[in-house]
Amino acid sequence: MCGIVGFCDFTKRSSSKNLSAMMDRIKHRGDDAHGQSYHELSDTTVGLGHQRLSILDLSDEGIQPMSYEHLEIVYNGEVYNFKEIRDELKLLGYDFHSQSDTEVILKAYHCWGLDAIEKFNGMFAIALFDKQEKRLTLIRDRAGVKPLYWYWRDGVFLFASELKSFHAHPYFKKEINKDVLALYLQYGYVMQPYSIFKNTQQLNSGYILEFDLKSQRVETIEYWSVVDCYKKPLLLLSDDEAITQTEEVLKRAFNYRMVSDVPVGVFLSGGYDSSLVTAILQSDRDEKINTFTIGFNEKGYDESPHAKSVAKHLGTNHTEYYCSHNDALDIIPKLAEIYDEPFADDSAIPTVLVSQLAREDVTVTLSADGGDEIFAGYDEYAHILKMQKKISKIPYKMKEGLSSIMASISPKSIPFHSYLYNFETRYDKIENLISSKTTVEMLKYRSQQFTNSQLYTLFDSTPNQLITSFDRDSSMILDDLSKMLAVDYQTYMSNNILTKVDRATMSVGLEGREPFLDREIIEFAGQLPSKFKYRDGEQKWILKEITHKYLPKELMQRPKMGFSPPIGEWFRDELKGYFLDYLSRERLDKEGYFNTDEVIKMRDEYLNGKNVSIKQLWSILMFQMWHEKWM
Repeated sequence: MCGIVGFCDFTKRSSSKNLSAMMDRIKHRGDDAHGQSYHELSDTTVGLGHQRLSILDLSDEGIQPMSYEHLEIVYNGEVYNFKEIRDELKLLGYDFHSQSDTEVILKAYHCWGLDAIEKFNGMFAIALFDKQEKRLTLIRDRAGVKPLYWYWRDGVFLFASELKSFHAHPYFKKEINKDVLALYLQYGYVMQPYSIFKNTQQLNSGYILEFDLKSQRVETIEYWSVVDCYKKPLLLLSDDEAITQTEEVLKRAFNYRMVSDVPVGVFLSGGYDSSLVTAILQSDRDEKINTFTIGFNEKGYDESPHAKSVAKHLGTNHTEYYCSHNDALDIIPKLAEIYDEPFADDSAIPTVLVSQLAREDVTVTLSADGGDEIFAGYDEYAHILKMQKKISKIPYKMKEGLSSIMASISPKSIPFHSYLYNFETRYDKIENLISSKTTVEMLKYRSQQFTNSQLYTLFDSTPNQLITSFDRDSSMILDDLSKMLAVDYQTYMSNNILTKVDRATMSVGLEGREPFLDREIIEFAGQLPSKFKYRDGEQKWILKEITHKYLPKELMQRPKMGFSPPIGEWFRDELKGYFLDYLSRERLDKEGYFNTDEVIKMRDEYLNGKNVSIKQLWSILMFQMWHEKWM
């Protein structure tokens, strides 16, 4: 687990010092070792840099950049099946000098070219420089566990694991993309392939970027799509067969994530997903697994007693810590540094805290992210399926009339503030839901924190609507539930959940692994009929059946909880100074991004106890703090 940076500069002004500066910005991702290479070609300079967090092969043999013949690599991640690939390459005549997966990736690419990616099972952001062909190739893993950004302007191409590296390069021009700012506010995170900056993009998960240095041509190619997993023929299985086969797939994937030369732990919430990961791994081991949990003193937010009960039943070495508003006061000022792009998931606070807690004992931790998006764990899916069923019974003419009525009575011409927020949001969303043609459209509208009309009021100029994975054609997926799962996998999970966990864990030099995001799991689950995921109102039916083999049903059955702190309470009391400072009229007027009067109204009425969306205010606050740090 590491961080990578690099450049191709056709102006030939970039130096090895610039490369070192870019590396320094991501030193937190790995400070065990570092390395760089610098190439002066006839028409360009090429630099590759690497910050190493030693997980496999702790010797100097694993240091990057690593070269083989005309190829050079810097790489962030883990390819869990590297030993099997190495054995295959040995039969083809390749020798190996290290025990690292980096050498396997490099020689696999030398042997098979881009076809090698089909063999990789893991999380990765890879940069390969072919000195012979004068070509730079970037590759991002299927789920998007590992981040990879790129910038191309005025003859300078940059890439890095995190945006903050670009700020260290003298020819990076930081200009905010206001359309992406609007997209961020609408969902609370920046969706790939976009970035908050112009001329800057995230490489999409499941994509390759090829940069031909001879022609200066950039091409992106999709090599894998979760949508394809749901297009395959469904498996014809009985309940017992489905449970047995699913458990086998999960066991293989979970145990792959325990391959390490350093200590490994598990984030345990006490919910089904993390409890199942812990249970399966502990059942195969005599030594106690380290588990970590964050709790809250406020009722309704605290899952730690459930996690403690699970840990006690399984016999893990359990550590818990209670997050207070003082912890939040300590972490909130760091969020803009950790999340160097605007990011508004408030559960980043406890995620950073649990990462700090775990790093005291281990170097690798497993999370249970992806279980909800693969096995239908969110309440939202059930709500939308029920809603679609009701709306489908409304005659077309009546539906058209209702939509027109909603459009006419929604107060779009009136500036929105808290008195109108619930009214306008409700009618906007009802209007959108009634006119929605698919469950994916419903999911899109229900996922939005700001409706379109609210965004138009919040900004002085109307932002352009950007195309996202919500708009991708999923008509080839016949099952409505599967359509939503596929879209959530590409949007909320990839851009929100995985961003949150990667930055939080890597901020303290902790490698976060995602066992549910093993390619075998999603490729198997895509062919698993939806009746095994959602049955008779029961979410994650098959995961629960498997979990009950390891843990008593009475221990697990409880209402689903999120991992969010009680910021609604904190920001009306101990933390309200943040709103008064960062959402002040002076700041808002000076920056000029928002309609100041509307933000001030929202802020003041929230602080006075009125019914204003804390999510909306938190999103604006996170942008303001990010702006102060990076602009």
